[in-house]
Amino acid sequence: MAAGEEQSREYLRRHRLPELLHRLGALLLFHRPERPREFLIQVLERVKAGRRAEGEYPFLMDEANVDAMFSLLDVLGQGHIRPAQYREALKTLGLSTEDLKLEEDVNITLEVFKEGMKKKMLESWSV
Repeated sequence: MAAGEEQSREYLRRHRLPELLHRLGALLLFHRPERPREFLIQVLERVKAGRRAEGEYPFLMDEANVDAMFSLLDVLGQGHIRPAQYREALKTLGLSTEDLKLEEDVNITLEVFKEGMKKKMLESWSV
């Protein structure tokens, strides 16, 4: 691999640009705004305000969506899911599971699921 290509890859990785572009693309496809450029500017302004603790980060899913996702995973209505299901839900949303340390015999409740999703969504904007 050429030195310039390696430097480019390192630049993208260091600034987490692929993750940022993935988030922005997902928001665009979810909302399908009439004016996508203006929408993206507004999203980035919200991210900037969120980083300064002056506002909320833009989320693809609201609490009702997270509840619905948990319900789909908890098909037997037991009130909990397995760690593997939790990891797959995070991956489906394009969220990182790298630092997720869960024993396989742990039950993930709705509250743990919601907190974890929110935390991972916030982390995803910390570029």
